[in-house]
Amino acid sequence: MSQLNPLKVGLLGFGVVGSGTWNVLTRNAEEIARRAGRHIEIVRIATRTPAKAINVVGAAVPVDNDLMTVVNDPDIDIVVELIGGTTLAKELVLKAIENGKHVVTANKALLAMHGNEIFAAASNKKVIVAFEAAVAGGIPIIKSVREGLTANRIQWLAGIINGTTNFILTEMREKGLPFADVLKKAQELGYAEADPTFDIEGVDAAHKLAILASIAFGIPVQFDKVYVEGISHLAQEDVVAADRLGYRIKLLGLAIRREKGIELRVHPCLVPKNKLIANVEGAMNAVVVKGDAIGETLYYGAGAGSEPTASAVVADLVDVTRLHTADPENRVPHLAFQADALADYPILPIEEVISSYYLRLGVEDRPGVMADIAKVLASHQISISSMIQDNKGENQASIIFLTHNAKEGDVLAAIKQIEGLDFVRSAITHLRMENLS
Repeated sequence: MSQLNPLKVGLLGFGVVGSGTWNVLTRNAEEIARRAGRHIEIVRIATRTPAKAINVVGAAVPVDNDLMTVVNDPDIDIVVELIGGTTLAKELVLKAIENGKHVVTANKALLAMHGNEIFAAASNKKVIVAFEAAVAGGIPIIKSVREGLTANRIQWLAGIINGTTNFILTEMREKGLPFADVLKKAQELGYAEADPTFDIEGVDAAHKLAILASIAFGIPVQFDKVYVEGISHLAQEDVVAADRLGYRIKLLGLAIRREKGIELRVHPCLVPKNKLIANVEGAMNAVVVKGDAIGETLYYGAGAGSEPTASAVVADLVDVTRLHTADPENRVPHLAFQADALADYPILPIEEVISSYYLRLGVEDRPGVMADIAKVLASHQISISSMIQDNKGENQASIIFLTHNAKEGDVLAAIKQIEGLDFVRSAITHLRMENLS
């Protein structure tokens, strides 16, 4: 192995992922050095809670709460940003880049919102920003799409990229519990934050999808153009009905290349049970990528957690170490495509999406109901593929329609018209169906 001096790392943050990074890098130091060609050493830690870090690392390295000192330390080669957020983290990352340091980050929100600026600054200073841990935890999806599938024209990708929502949907189906009860359980188990909004409303998944889509299609990161819909409105009745119809409900991040542009959307979907991704349960993550040459590939694993995410952080450290002395012009581009070759494909509005649909509504059980609903759907070019009616007593019924492919805008218009009919007793639940084919 090379006798080069160790590459020196400054660690910002010592929470779940920060402590995991220390543990993995320390425990596997020799194995990692054999892969990287030189040792990688954490030489300084800055965290808002120094005492917690000192309890783990002891006197091995200096620990304090001065985050800016780490990025300004001339002896540090790589700054690992694990503090989260988008304000202070952005300031620290840009300062590290300005100081000529490479950056490794697990911060998907930072990259989704400010990635274009950060990558441009890094290219200008000829340093690397590595971010494998920002999407799907320990699954090497960034590297796979950026490098392993580089021969392919990516046609689409679909991912379960938020473990909290997948856990909730799994529990709702398997235990028959309502959303609120399962959310509380997820919080007790540490899968969901005290404020779970980012997870359950799809924002976390949208951050990750924006990054993945950029790498897949060679477009700028465009989080602001992702359509986002969460799972908090889902009823237990819908989860049960989907299962009865041969589907599982999953919160998917979808990036699809179309003739007129790119679809970027996060929302709950009905996925056929015979699809592998439909059987990803609990807090696990999975991403399916369809390339023109290879076809479909599936990437599955832990999307969060201390050491699974640390695995991706350390992998990035090894990559940076290998490329530290390489010609900057010949490194793998941050977003897979050369910076001056990013495409300006339009991002299609949700109203232009073509999908099939699950529609559930409560109605007064009387003659003519079905005919009137079918008439409205037909007037909007929506055809019915199947229908289920369950009587609810007292002349009330719940009707579920599955449709053939239709345009989202037409479906929304039909829903508005149907909800105005005098026999309709509830708002219509509408979910998209994705066959992933």
